[in-house]
Amino acid sequence: MTDFTTPASNASSVQEGTLPIKAAIVLALAALADWLFYGHGIGISAAIFAVAVACGSLLANLATLNRKQVLLAGALLLAALVPAIEEFNVASLTFMVLALGIGLLLTTNRDRSRLGERTAALCELYLVGPFRFFRDAIAAFNLPALKTGFAVWFIPIVFSGIFVFLLVSANPLLEKWISLLNPGNTASYLSLGRILFWTAALSIVWPFIHVRWSGKREMPAALAEAAALAQGIPSGQSGFFGIATILRSLILFNLLFAVQTILDAIYLWGHVALPSDISYASYAHRGAYPLIVTALLAAGFVLVAMRPGGPAEQSKVIRPLVYLWVAQNVLLVMSSILRLDLYVQIYLLTWWRVAAFIWMILVAMGLVLIVARIVLNRSNDWLIRANLITLTATLYICSLMNFAAVIADYNVSHSREAGGKGVWIDMNYLLSLGPQALPAVDRAIALRGFDPTLVSRRGCLVEQHKNETASWRSWGLRNWRLQRALDAQPKSLTTG
Repeated sequence: MTDFTTPASNASSVQEGTLPIKAAIVLALAALADWLFYGHGIGISAAIFAVAVACGSLLANLATLNRKQVLLAGALLLAALVPAIEEFNVASLTFMVLALGIGLLLTTNRDRSRLGERTAALCELYLVGPFRFFRDAIAAFNLPALKTGFAVWFIPIVFSGIFVFLLVSANPLLEKWISLLNPGNTASYLSLGRILFWTAALSIVWPFIHVRWSGKREMPAALAEAAALAQGIPSGQSGFFGIATILRSLILFNLLFAVQTILDAIYLWGHVALPSDISYASYAHRGAYPLIVTALLAAGFVLVAMRPGGPAEQSKVIRPLVYLWVAQNVLLVMSSILRLDLYVQIYLLTWWRVAAFIWMILVAMGLVLIVARIVLNRSNDWLIRANLITLTATLYICSLMNFAAVIADYNVSHSREAGGKGVWIDMNYLLSLGPQALPAVDRAIALRGFDPTLVSRRGCLVEQHKNETASWRSWGLRNWRLQRALDAQPKSLTTG
């Protein structure tokens, strides 16, 4: 049975004694991640890295493991690796990440038995755990002056570097201006992308190696006060995201985002002429997806910084900066939607581009709901419920939309054949949308003129539709409307 009466000094010495080993394991895993992933496609390498993380966690926490659960955690991980070995995609990645987290919870956290407690612990591991690497790296120096001065600037500088990287990748103008700085030979030795990759790898792996579950053991208030004083930190400000750190972060972030917002207002919304070596299409298209990633990171920072009961929640200085920053992120999302719309006007619609539009709208609504939670002083449970309601309503509306018909009709209407600004119709993609695209296919055939091959392929879609609706059991309102539209067409329309 675990002895909870171990003196604090002994526990501290055990932690300090294992930190060099854990640091070596984390560095080895980050180097492995660099070798497996940086500049390479992801496949079986994801499964290899997951096994390496599990082995590293096992080695680093061998003394405190719940050994009865090790076999169960290993079997769970092996089962989760099967989809990733079959094919690496979002679903297989989700299974792997969940298996690693659940396995860690089973083997290192004996105090969480209820489902709600385990869910909260996993959320803490995935959402808060990566940030602990920076805090623990600073705490390792054990120098109060260094910690208080360096800690308040470490998070702002690291996050600002990430945001600069994303904004530059999204904006060819910023990329051009940075290239004009001509840093010389330093750039040949240092790569911002690789530095950020290593930072992300270290922070992601660290919580699996240096395991720490909040609320695992209750510490008396006197001991907590003594521990805080021993580290030279006031007990009320011992959190990693203190007021000073959050304030500096928000000031830097607002200034960085203001540059992108002003450039978008001038060139994207104002249609001011770009430099001759930068095309309007490249400016519009490059930023659509990186800016969404930027907005998601911003939302995560706001949720952590403005957590209920946190030191920054009631600050009269921080709250306006949060509102300003979220407003700039909403503008970034709106700019991303406009960028994607401009791109679609030329290269037409696809399923993924429709999904991107919907996802961007959900991100914008999520940002607005975060502000609503702060203004109304609601809990994170309220925010989760509000987002779930929004997501459910969006999915319900999407279930009523005939996206295949919408995509096909848009592509034909905006194609070059129809006098639009778009490219020529991709008939292969149009026909791949299925029977619901038949009205648009007929319009495309009429625009192109009689083509026996297209008419034959159109006939295959009609036959497919008939087979799908042959039985009354497969009747649907959408198919019924399509059949009425097909029956109303003159017979000579597609027969030349």
